[in-house]
Amino acid sequence: MQKDRTVAKGAIHSLTITSQVLADNLLGDPADRAVPVYIPAGHDGSGLPLLVDIVGFTGGGPSHTNWKNFGENVPERLDRLIGTGAMPPVAVAFPDCFTRLGGNQYINSAAVGRWEDFLIDEMLPAVEGRFGCGGTGRRGLFGKSSGGYGAIVHALRRADTWAAAACHSGDMGFELCYLGDLFETIRKLGRHERSIEKFITQFEAAPKQADADIHVLMILAMAASYDPDPSQFLGIRLPVDLETGERIEARWANWLAWDPVNLADEFGDNLRGLKGLYIDCGTDDQYNLVFGARQLHRKLQRRDIPHRYEEFPDNHSSIDYRMDESLPFLARALLS
Repeated sequence: MQKDRTVAKGAIHSLTITSQVLADNLLGDPADRAVPVYIPAGHDGSGLPLLVDIVGFTGGGPSHTNWKNFGENVPERLDRLIGTGAMPPVAVAFPDCFTRLGGNQYINSAAVGRWEDFLIDEMLPAVEGRFGCGGTGRRGLFGKSSGGYGAIVHALRRADTWAAAACHSGDMGFELCYLGDLFETIRKLGRHERSIEKFITQFEAAPKQADADIHVLMILAMAASYDPDPSQFLGIRLPVDLETGERIEARWANWLAWDPVNLADEFGDNLRGLKGLYIDCGTDDQYNLVFGARQLHRKLQRRDIPHRYEEFPDNHSSIDYRMDESLPFLARALLS
C-alpha cells in the first residue's frame, strides 16, 4: 500500500531474458527469466544509476513489485524516497532467480546453475541496453538474507562490475548459522530413509509444505550451492554423515570457503574499489547472523576497508524498512 499518495508513481517495465548460461541446468529450472524494471516518474531510464534487488530464500525478484498489505512494496518505497527527495532517482531491476530448491545464493554452482554469470553477463547487458541506465561505476545491488549473502559475495568477488552493495542480514558465519539446521535436516531425512531424493519428491508432491520442511529444503539448497556433486540427486550432498551426524571435513571445508567472513581474507581488498558498502543486521536475528556480521565488520575495520555497518533492535523477519537506510546510501554512492 502506498504510504505517501502525493508522490508520483514510477513505472514497472516487463523484460524477459532467455538465458544461455542457465540452459539445461541440473535442477530442470526454466532458462526464461522475468526481470521487471522500475523507472521513476519523469524518467525513461537513460543516464540513471542501476540497482539490482536480489531476494531472500523462497523469494523471487518480481514478488517485490507485488501489492503488499500494511506496508509498501519496493517500487512504492522508491516512489516515496525519490518523490520526497530522500534519495536521487535510480532504475531498479528485480530478476527472477527462484529455483526448484526454493532459493539462490547468486553464485555459480554445478547443481543450482551459473547465477553469478546470469546476473553479470546476461541480465546487466539486457537491462542496460534497453533502458540506457547503469554502466561502469553506476551499478549496485542489494538484498536481504540469501540476497544479502549474494550482495556481499558479489561485492567481494566482482567489484569490477558492481560499484556499491548493501547486505541486509546476509548469510555469514557459517559455523553459527548453518550447523544447527544441518542436524535438524538429517533428523528429518531419517523419516525418509535418509534419502534426499525421497524427501524432495514428497515435499514437491505435498498439498502444503510445512515450515520445518522448508528449512530442510534451505539446507539442501545451501549444499547444492556451496558443495555441489552432479553425480548425486539434484547435485546435493551434505557435509555430515546422515546416520551419525559426524562432520565430513573435506565437504564442510567447501562450505566454509564460501563464507563471506572467510572470503574477506582473500578478496577483502577488492572492496576498496567500491563507492559504497552497507552492512546491517538485527541484534536478535534468530539465525545468529549478527555474529557473522560482527566478525566481518571487525575484519574490515582491522584492514581499514571503508564500509557502513549498523545493528538494529529486531530479528530476521519483516525488515524491509531497513531499505530506507540502504537505498538512499547506494543511490548517493553511485552518483559520487
